[in-house]
Amino acid sequence: MAVELKHDPYNLIITGVGGQGNVLASRMLGAVLTAQGLWVTIGETFGASQRGGSVMSHLRVSQDGSWSPQIPQGRAHMVLALEPLEALRVLETYGNPQSMAIVNDRPVMPYAAIAGHAEYPAAEEVAKWLGELTAQTWIIPATETALELGLPIYANVIMMGALAAVGDLPISREGFEAELIKSLGPAKMARNLDAFDQGAAMIAS
Repeated sequence: MAVELKHDPYNLIITGVGGQGNVLASRMLGAVLTAQGLWVTIGETFGASQRGGSVMSHLRVSQDGSWSPQIPQGRAHMVLALEPLEALRVLETYGNPQSMAIVNDRPVMPYAAIAGHAEYPAAEEVAKWLGELTAQTWIIPATETALELGLPIYANVIMMGALAAVGDLPISREGFEAELIKSLGPAKMARNLDAFDQGAAMIAS
């Protein structure tokens, strides 16, 4: 039975800064969706990623075939952002009034802000701007929850659980579990599935 998509292609951008692991997240998510019989085209851009620069993965998901790896400007359906300002940067270029976003609330301070040459905006300002740029935004404590689970990298899995709960893409817990077994092995299953479930609960609540 064919998987129905809300949009075809469904245009998803995963964004963050270097070291947050969003490239790994995009590839794992792509594998989960491919296992559903969907075509997934992934394009990645890196901006000084080794120094905490922007990292962005474009995923184009389709029932019918592959698409160009670059999402056209203004055509993103969903932005999954591991860093709040990166969400704003992506939405300003690729968003539209119908776009949605799931945003990790933990900022990663750019060097200019650390050195005192620039100010990182307050969380309230970022939330206001996100609300103006999207039809719906969920701001979730992914990093905080990941640290409670023991490792900050679990933030990626929490974000994927949240994306699954939105329901636009066929990301089931069972499909994620199957990919986990292939990529990480059974020893790391329990904590990763806990992270996935906690992310899903943040959207469902």
